[in-house]
Amino acid sequence: MTKTELFENIKRKQSFLCVGLDTDVEKIPSHLRNNDDPVFDFNRAIIDATADFCVACKPNLAFYECGGIKGWASLEKTVDYIKTYYPDLFIIADAKRGDIGNTSSMYAHTFFKEMGVHSITVAPYMGEDSVTPFLTYKGKWAILLALTSNKGSEDFQMTKDEQGEPMYEKVLRVSKNWGNDENMMYVVGATHGKMFESIRRIVPDHFLLVPGVGAQGGSLEEVCQYGMNDKCGLIVNSSRAIIYADATEQFAEKAGEAAALVQKEMAFFLSKKGII
Repeated sequence: MTKTELFENIKRKQSFLCVGLDTDVEKIPSHLRNNDDPVFDFNRAIIDATADFCVACKPNLAFYECGGIKGWASLEKTVDYIKTYYPDLFIIADAKRGDIGNTSSMYAHTFFKEMGVHSITVAPYMGEDSVTPFLTYKGKWAILLALTSNKGSEDFQMTKDEQGEPMYEKVLRVSKNWGNDENMMYVVGATHGKMFESIRRIVPDHFLLVPGVGAQGGSLEEVCQYGMNDKCGLIVNSSRAIIYADATEQFAEKAGEAAALVQKEMAFFLSKKGII
């Protein structure tokens, strides 16, 4: 999926919402748990209910890999379902891969060729040769971790060098030369608010994948105020607040209602920016 196609979907749906499929079999409604594949059945219902209100889906691989072969099968069925029935949805494999070049090449082949997702999250701390294998696939994206939403982001990402430059800013400044805004995005946590301003000075045109809105307490208003550019430039993820909005047999309907509320708020900010 190209940057233009993604932006057109954002305008058409008046949304830049990503639904995070962090599907924990212990948290899904109890009536599904005895199914042959409860994770896929849950995902399918969530996708059907939210597809009109979002532009992306993000399976978090930890929640699938923990199930071994069965978990991987659930993931593949989920991706195939999205590609078959909702081909306009941007699929993000939240895998946070990062290794030496030949290993990264195998990761890139796995997710882009075999599974066919549009993008993968990548840890950039091993440097350029660990990231560039993900940038060789036309229409595919590497989403580099820059400034994450967890408390531990302070341990390394915000530490400053002798010139006073925080590490996350150096990651942005150096890595933006490895690819371009047509094949590379950055993860920036919603909990960092006004810091989006300095991030936009370094990468004004790249899309930012923004976790941390909803259950983690990030402000959508602040993210839009400081992080939105004239092409929107944002994909804002919400996982638990949407997929676990309800634990009854009406879980999908409630997830759809939760997604619709976020979409309505996003439409306001897109309109305020003059994008729609």
